[in-house]
Amino acid sequence: MKYVIKIHKIATVDELENAWSIEDYKQLLERFDFPDAQSNNLNELQELLFMAIADYETNEAAAIVLDYRLSDHLNEGQIEQLSHEMLLDKISEEYPEINLHNELFNINQLLYKAYNGKFHNTKATVVDFEITPLANADKTITKEIVLKCFAKNLDSHNVIIRLFSDQLNAKEAFEEANDVIWDLQKNDATYRMTTSDYWMSKDEFLNEELECKIEFFEEE
Repeated sequence: MKYVIKIHKIATVDELENAWSIEDYKQLLERFDFPDAQSNNLNELQELLFMAIADYETNEAAAIVLDYRLSDHLNEGQIEQLSHEMLLDKISEEYPEINLHNELFNINQLLYKAYNGKFHNTKATVVDFEITPLANADKTITKEIVLKCFAKNLDSHNVIIRLFSDQLNAKEAFEEANDVIWDLQKNDATYRMTTSDYWMSKDEFLNEELECKIEFFEEE
């Protein structure tokens, strides 16, 4: 299948829009012993939360936020271990379960800002682009299609190309595409893709426009 990609904008960001809601902040404030916050202003609640977090040791705060967002995925021992590892490594890039990278990024960046840089600063990549199917190419644009097309436009040293060569070349199913790409939104004729800077950094993109051919894995 062939597609034409036209990139409009590539941005590197250190936080994602709507990662935390007013309700999230209020729930966290309760967990940090600051109940009954009266404000409904997102920025004010964030400032209150950062003040509340400052009274805790870094690993204690990390454990509380990890438990709030990931208790359905991680047990108490895993949360305790991660709460220490986050200070040492970029866990949102290195954790083996890549389906958790998006949430770990949001948690990491909240703690990074609350503690003025004691945690590692991690980045995300946001790409605004057009994609046009050619001939009989599938018109329903999936994360797998986008990732395979973008991989044709990345520096050969890119980590996706190195780690997922069999999946990119249709030798294996590419289920990981749904976790490598955190979000894919369509807005009229354009799309917005969000992923980790670890997977795709702004400097790794080669061209603003390209035509590419991709293939899909088929069970024998």
